[in-house]
Amino acid sequence: MPLDDLERTVARVWRTSGRRASTIYAYLLAVRRYRRYCANRKLGELDGLTLLGSRVFAAAYARTHRCGRVLALKMSRSALRAWAIALARLGRSVPRWTPPAPQPVLLPLVQRYVDYRRRHAGVAEATLHHEIEFAGNFLRFLERRHRRISDVCLADVDDFVGHLGRRMTPKTVSGWCSVLRMFFRFLRSIGKVRGDLASAIQGPKVLLCDRPPKTLTKQELHRLLASISRGHSSGRRAFAVLLLMISYGLGAAEVSALDLDAVDWRAHTIRVRRPKTGTTTLLPLSPAVARAVVAYLRRGRPPTASSRALFVQRAMPHVRMSPSAVRHCVRDHARAAGVRGGIGAHVLRHTHAGLQIEGGASAKVVGDILGHRDPSSTSAYVRVALGRLRALSLPVPR
Repeated sequence: MPLDDLERTVARVWRTSGRRASTIYAYLLAVRRYRRYCANRKLGELDGLTLLGSRVFAAAYARTHRCGRVLALKMSRSALRAWAIALARLGRSVPRWTPPAPQPVLLPLVQRYVDYRRRHAGVAEATLHHEIEFAGNFLRFLERRHRRISDVCLADVDDFVGHLGRRMTPKTVSGWCSVLRMFFRFLRSIGKVRGDLASAIQGPKVLLCDRPPKTLTKQELHRLLASISRGHSSGRRAFAVLLLMISYGLGAAEVSALDLDAVDWRAHTIRVRRPKTGTTTLLPLSPAVARAVVAYLRRGRPPTASSRALFVQRAMPHVRMSPSAVRHCVRDHARAAGVRGGIGAHVLRHTHAGLQIEGGASAKVVGDILGHRDPSSTSAYVRVALGRLRALSLPVPR
């Protein structure tokens, strides 16, 4: 189809970002319909390049052409979103595609608790997010029972814990009981409750060392990496991601947080930021990992990506690869490789720790690589080194 100058420029941006010719053709058809729709109604083209604008256009198009509204929305939403991103890359001022999410309104008592945890414990924001939700649930539970926080007793706490136990595992309930104890210590410190209820809160008994964490063998690791096809961009990205996790025991959030500046090519190091603690760890850059990352940067990472993230999404606007996407990458390739059972990102972390201990590394070195501040955190990973643990076992008495 003949293209005007703007369409030709945008198509070039799409092509550079990895869009197929058939996708570009379909996008241009939808965009032309949208631009014709704006011209007929004397509307500004840029003003309607939002999620709400795409819905309004899809509804109008479906009424005019008597087609399904869902089909029209699916066709126009992705095309107009790609058109808006490309125009922004070209310096046009386009509106935000989706309005910013409103900040949650916290209960006053929960807000004081959050400030207390930030000020006195230095808790990570990800942990605070869960504690905020839990504290709010507990206060709403008391409200449904018409109980004031100053009149709460152990019977109320027992009923709440019993409510959790009907829909959660004992290990999860035990963790939430720890949060509940911290919440009651805070309430006592500000004079909201009388007596030390926190010390009386008991969760279900959980055996922390009932079984070693799940790990993979060396043969399964080789099969996992060999199953990744590196002939296309997503395969090169997946290979670099999994090799980083296997080589350094990185978690999904740590891989997601890596920036381009994290790799020092001259010093042959990689700087890893720990999301839980906010600390950084400097690790040596192995040749194998360096080759995988270089292959991804040269022939896998979209050249139009403006993000400083090391790993970005293939779809425009090429934002940072989320921790959830990293976990899906691990699971999908493990399933394709036929690795036994379903594995997640943390299994690779366990495997790395076990291989390090089996190779003779000390628990202190393994803890430093994994970013642990407390040696007890490393003990869970040390238990996967079954070869060295067997040497410590005593003979069974006859």
